[in-house]
Amino acid sequence: MRSRSLLVLALAGGCSPATTPAATPASPIVAISADELRRDLFVFASDSFQGRETGTAGAMRAARFLADRLISLGAEPAGDSMYLQRVPLVRQSFGGSSRIAVRSGQSTIPLEFGTDVVPLVNLGPGAPLPRRAAEGDMVFAGYGMNSQGRNDFSGITEAGKVIVMLHGAPPSVTDTALRKRLESQDELGQRLGRALQLQPVAIVLMMTGGATEFYSQAAPELMRTMTPAPGDRSTSDTERPLPMVVLGLARPNSPLLPDNWQADDSPRALSGRTFTGRIDLQQDHFTAYNVVAVVRGTDARFNKSYVAFGSHYDHIGIQPKSVPDSIANGADDDGSGSVTLLALAKSLKSNPPRRSVLFVWHTAEEKGLFGSQYFTNNPTVPIDSIVAHVNLDMVGRRGGPTADWNSQTQGDAAANRLYVVGPGAAPNNQSRALGALLDSVNARQIRPMDFDREWDSQEHPERIYYRSDHFNYAQKGIPVLFLTTGLHEDYHKVSDEAGKIDYDKMSRIGALLLELGTSIANRETRPR
Repeated sequence: MRSRSLLVLALAGGCSPATTPAATPASPIVAISADELRRDLFVFASDSFQGRETGTAGAMRAARFLADRLISLGAEPAGDSMYLQRVPLVRQSFGGSSRIAVRSGQSTIPLEFGTDVVPLVNLGPGAPLPRRAAEGDMVFAGYGMNSQGRNDFSGITEAGKVIVMLHGAPPSVTDTALRKRLESQDELGQRLGRALQLQPVAIVLMMTGGATEFYSQAAPELMRTMTPAPGDRSTSDTERPLPMVVLGLARPNSPLLPDNWQADDSPRALSGRTFTGRIDLQQDHFTAYNVVAVVRGTDARFNKSYVAFGSHYDHIGIQPKSVPDSIANGADDDGSGSVTLLALAKSLKSNPPRRSVLFVWHTAEEKGLFGSQYFTNNPTVPIDSIVAHVNLDMVGRRGGPTADWNSQTQGDAAANRLYVVGPGAAPNNQSRALGALLDSVNARQIRPMDFDREWDSQEHPERIYYRSDHFNYAQKGIPVLFLTTGLHEDYHKVSDEAGKIDYDKMSRIGALLLELGTSIANRETRPR
């Protein structure tokens, strides 16, 4: 599952019955086996796949693994080159002349990219670009708050400053829920939005307290970002209307912060200090791949329309400074969804429904939902022939509502939990009928899942609706369901390993999806 873009954060402020019953099965249905899921995931999330980061040899190996399995299953290729769909992307990296430093008197203190600071070269799809050069006097805006009795921007009366803020909760905040909110990614975007109104040349957000964990996860990814081709074609800062935005790690004696910031977080000018920044952005064009297959339906009237299942097979690759292991294998995120889709394809191939079933393993979800964006804009089947899309992203754990959920100590409470997003969050009620059908199918299971709809809103602080591949399908008016077992302590860490997966729960989710997909595909009408 993708981390939230700062643009999204900053700007955040009954089922119709089928008229024809399902056909009597012509052959035994291959069940979703926990042992087979385990076998596949221990391969797919092994070190030999090197964390499956888009644009690497490990990601290409993962795509070949999926294609080879689809060949063995006899699924129909549906890419633009057999099972593969080419996705043109641009890899972005910082060139040798990139620098960020603080001048104080006669001294210039350089800051290390990735360790001390990391600049943001974009703030999300569709956002204006931040500038790549900035210089200005520095002002400290405390925690960037205008609540809880604080007015941290009151002393900033001129445009053109470099605004430095702490991202976290002030020491005076003792309420646990409020502290968590002030350390959240959502609040990070709110702070950015407040500072933007003051027209600075640069904004520096320094992580402290519980927010330091976010920096440790985000910095390696931000050091190697990607964008859809043709990439950033701007030639000067006159085409980049936003200020430079930099994330950093708040440390004692940081030149970006007041000397006594830990004891005194009041806003003030950092007299005598000048921020200088220059970003030399290097762009490298390459091709990534979606993996696409079809299980063809049995009814000639309906088998040119599709029930779509999706997952993403990429993850975040190698994390150089992690110990003792540097490979983020992504067993749950989203190895669990990827191998569950293989099991679904095998089962549906053994007994196809009336409509066809489309399977798409998306690339570059972690980089910005780019694989699903490309597929929905360049579909290999007519986009209006897709009657529903079901997205699986992290379906293998006993997770919870936030990434600090500890599955070791809290997992028993989530043994049966499955988050459902789409029926409430998708616009124009386009997914409500699909959600009602899911409820009906779940009620028929021997052990029904406990659906949690906490995230099923466009306004939820975690913004989950916007953070995985279903979003791009919903943008095309397709009814969507996003199913996940939630976040946990291993999210986007090298500790997300295959040995921590609940394979019995995965197989039950697979069985639920098998019946759901068959039910949708055997209906005379679309789920609207």
